[in-house]
Amino acid sequence: MSNSSETLKTLTVAGLLCIVCSVIVAGIVVTLRPQQAKNAELDMKKNILQSAGLLSDGQDIDEAFKSIHSVVVNIETGEVVNDMNPENYDMVEANANPEMNVEIPSDKDYGGLSTRPKYANVYLEKDESGDTKTVILKLWSKGLWSTMYGFIALDTEATVKGFGYYAHGETPGLGGEVDNPKWKQQWVGKSIYDNTNEVAIKVAKGEAQGEYQVDGLSGATITSNGVTNSMKYWFSDHGYKKLLNRVAEGGL
Repeated sequence: MSNSSETLKTLTVAGLLCIVCSVIVAGIVVTLRPQQAKNAELDMKKNILQSAGLLSDGQDIDEAFKSIHSVVVNIETGEVVNDMNPENYDMVEANANPEMNVEIPSDKDYGGLSTRPKYANVYLEKDESGDTKTVILKLWSKGLWSTMYGFIALDTEATVKGFGYYAHGETPGLGGEVDNPKWKQQWVGKSIYDNTNEVAIKVAKGEAQGEYQVDGLSGATITSNGVTNSMKYWFSDHGYKKLLNRVAEGGL
């Protein structure tokens, strides 16, 4: 057999092998996609519940999430948008769509975010009478190396019940200390607003000195500033302030 025939045979076998492998890999991807989506959904539910201290060790996530009422809210007005299905809306994805976001005015863009979505995913814990007792909000901020995505849980008076980031790329041991349970616990009981209704909560430069401060992250000034600027923006008039006013008035 000639060298050219041997080469053709080798290439044919290699080509067929590539095709078979591609079909197998594609089949596996298609087969696993629903489970991957389910796992992602469960992970997000877990983060929402944990931010409000509503998930015990070993507790079924779907069962625990039955206590949460999900809605979509117009951030500009603070009103619930009844014709939007919260299961089909993701405010992070919406923020990447020019038709679904708004530009943040430069004098209000404390966190350097540039845009925010028009609508927010909001998660409510209600009591037996149907009144809201906890509101859980998604927010994000710029750190040193990454955009940090998190949830914050508040009572009806905008006092923190829990706070934590569920995704970030900050340096372990430095900015990555935003994951430290002891640091996150410092937020609990802190008020977002002072007695003049201005955003007062912040990360201190060093140890916390006042009732609205939490300890700074050692060696992570940029990450700390990012968290502070995030709070300053998301709870301003251009952020969640109108929504929280409605919660305080019992209108959500």
